Amino acid sequence: MVTQSRVHLHSLALLLFVVHLSRPVCVNAPSESKAVVGRPMLLTCISCLRREEVKVKTRVDWFYMPNNDRDVPKTPIFLYENDTPVELDGPFKDRLTWNGSQDLQDVSIQIRNVTLNDSGVYECQVYREFEFKFFTPSVVVVKNITLKVKEKGVTNCFPLFPHSYPALLSFYL
Repeated sequence: MVTQSRVHLHSLALLLFVVHLSRPVCVNAPSESKAVVGRPMLLTCISCLRREEVKVKTRVDWFYMPNNDRDVPKTPIFLYENDTPVELDGPFKDRLTWNGSQDLQDVSIQIRNVTLNDSGVYECQVYREFEFKFFTPSVVVVKNITLKVKEKGVTNCFPLFPHSYPALLSFYL
């Protein structure tokens, strides 16, 4: 006959085994692409690390282009290097905030007080240099976000399903 304490002990051992095997997950989600004048806008850039135990140096550069024309030079707007976020001089000065995670898998920035002139293409470049004993390989990940800014947006709050909590939805006009 199996005692109750023995069942609890086996359950605890199984739980510890499952927790030990689990790993944090990084989900690569696309950024929103529509913003409303006067509101903040989060430009999401996620660059997942496969092996968290490897030491890595990370540098993040953000650029802005008024359109997708390759003849127009990119304007550098933000830099993150050596654990220091730096807002660069230019059209976004005093309106950008670092919104990245401590592990630097999320390297997003936020635009405060969006204007119509903020429509365009934003480029996030993540440069990683991995530190091994005998060599230092590197990788560059580039992500583009095309942002369209509208003058007005409508926000409604209503239940999505009967007897559910209300959801906050924004519609762009």
